[in-house]
Amino acid sequence: MPRKAFRVEEVNAMVPELEALLGEVERRRRQVQEHHEKVQILDALWGKKLLESRNPDRAEFLMHRQVIEQAVREMQRIMTEDIAGRGIRLPQGGIESGLLDFPTTLDGRWVYLCWHRGEPQVNAWHEVHAGFAGRQPLTDEQRWKMGRGDASSLPDDSLLDF
Repeated sequence: MPRKAFRVEEVNAMVPELEALLGEVERRRRQVQEHHEKVQILDALWGKKLLESRNPDRAEFLMHRQVIEQAVREMQRIMTEDIAGRGIRLPQGGIESGLLDFPTTLDGRWVYLCWHRGEPQVNAWHEVHAGFAGRQPLTDEQRWKMGRGDASSLPDDSLLDF
């Protein structure tokens, strides 16, 4: 199946929703961290005895573990369904730093539109292998050209790793 080639205006229309999704992931990540710290404290206090049914802190421990599991499941759902499920690429470290890549075409080749959380719109792109360090500002001509070529004629480039 050919990859979707995003257009700049299409990405820009998604920015408010993506901000909200990444904000939710960040909120869930903080929640995991907070509850994990509490689990560590309980574990340091009780060790293996924490799992004993008579332990007075067992219910609290199980509650923290459940919150962690639910938060992790929700983060995974957002990343797989709401982000990657749309054809958006999550570069390594992207969720933590708020980076998303959108496959697109430019002059007959695959490239990525690169959006960083906090930017009001997509303003940069990079070659498939360049990553964030290779970000280049979008010119007006590129804004118009990106994603408008016939993506079906391009190879379904395995370099566009998802």
